[in-house]
Amino acid sequence: MGWLDRLRGKDKSIDAAMAEAAAAVERGDHQAALAIWGPLAHAGVPRAQNNIGACFAEGLGVERDAALALRWLTLSAEAGDPVGQRNLAALHFKGEGVEQSDAEAMRLYRLAAEQGDAPAQDMLSWMLLETGQDADRPEAFRWAGAAAEAGIAASMTRLGMIHHDALGVERDPALAAQWWQRGAAAGDADAKAMLGAAVLLGQGIEKDAGRALVLLTEAEREGSLLAAPFLKAASAAASEGVAP
Repeated sequence: MGWLDRLRGKDKSIDAAMAEAAAAVERGDHQAALAIWGPLAHAGVPRAQNNIGACFAEGLGVERDAALALRWLTLSAEAGDPVGQRNLAALHFKGEGVEQSDAEAMRLYRLAAEQGDAPAQDMLSWMLLETGQDADRPEAFRWAGAAAEAGIAASMTRLGMIHHDALGVERDPALAAQWWQRGAAAGDADAKAMLGAAVLLGQGIEKDAGRALVLLTEAEREGSLLAAPFLKAASAAASEGVAP
């Protein structure tokens, strides 16, 4: 009987061990988590392999080591773990420990996306829009929709852009504004910036210079680079609307 089989037969199951490791991560003790994941990963548990690979990739509890990150994430991805596939895709996308390849990154993101991994769906949607052809826009729209419904704020913002710029769909400013409202509520600064611009111009939503200025100011403070082009106009429009 192998180590993994013995573990399965004990009260402390694999799920319990993974939960203990997750609790260690929550309290910031990645070394304790690695001590739990290590035997599981060597025994062939794909998610543990992913977690070790991610730690080597990010330098969490260990020194960063791109080669070891690649090794462990490859094992996880080849075993079919969607998180492992997504994290391996990120290595190929960034060219860390492996030759940079958008094609391989997209292949792996798609594998993870097809298993319902929302962050992979979001990244695949972005890549299809940024590096793909016009024919890829319907697929980009589909994956953005799936990720948005799973709560990924960036995909909500992207859906707003898709509807606003008519990227494979009919232009619909009102629907764009609705998605930006959802993205802003979910905490995406770019969504807040685009919503502010829409409110400033009255595109698909009621025009309100004061509200636009608030949204754009908050968006810029939160790190969005999309707010700056509209801030001066919003400030001027809001000032004009103030009674003397």
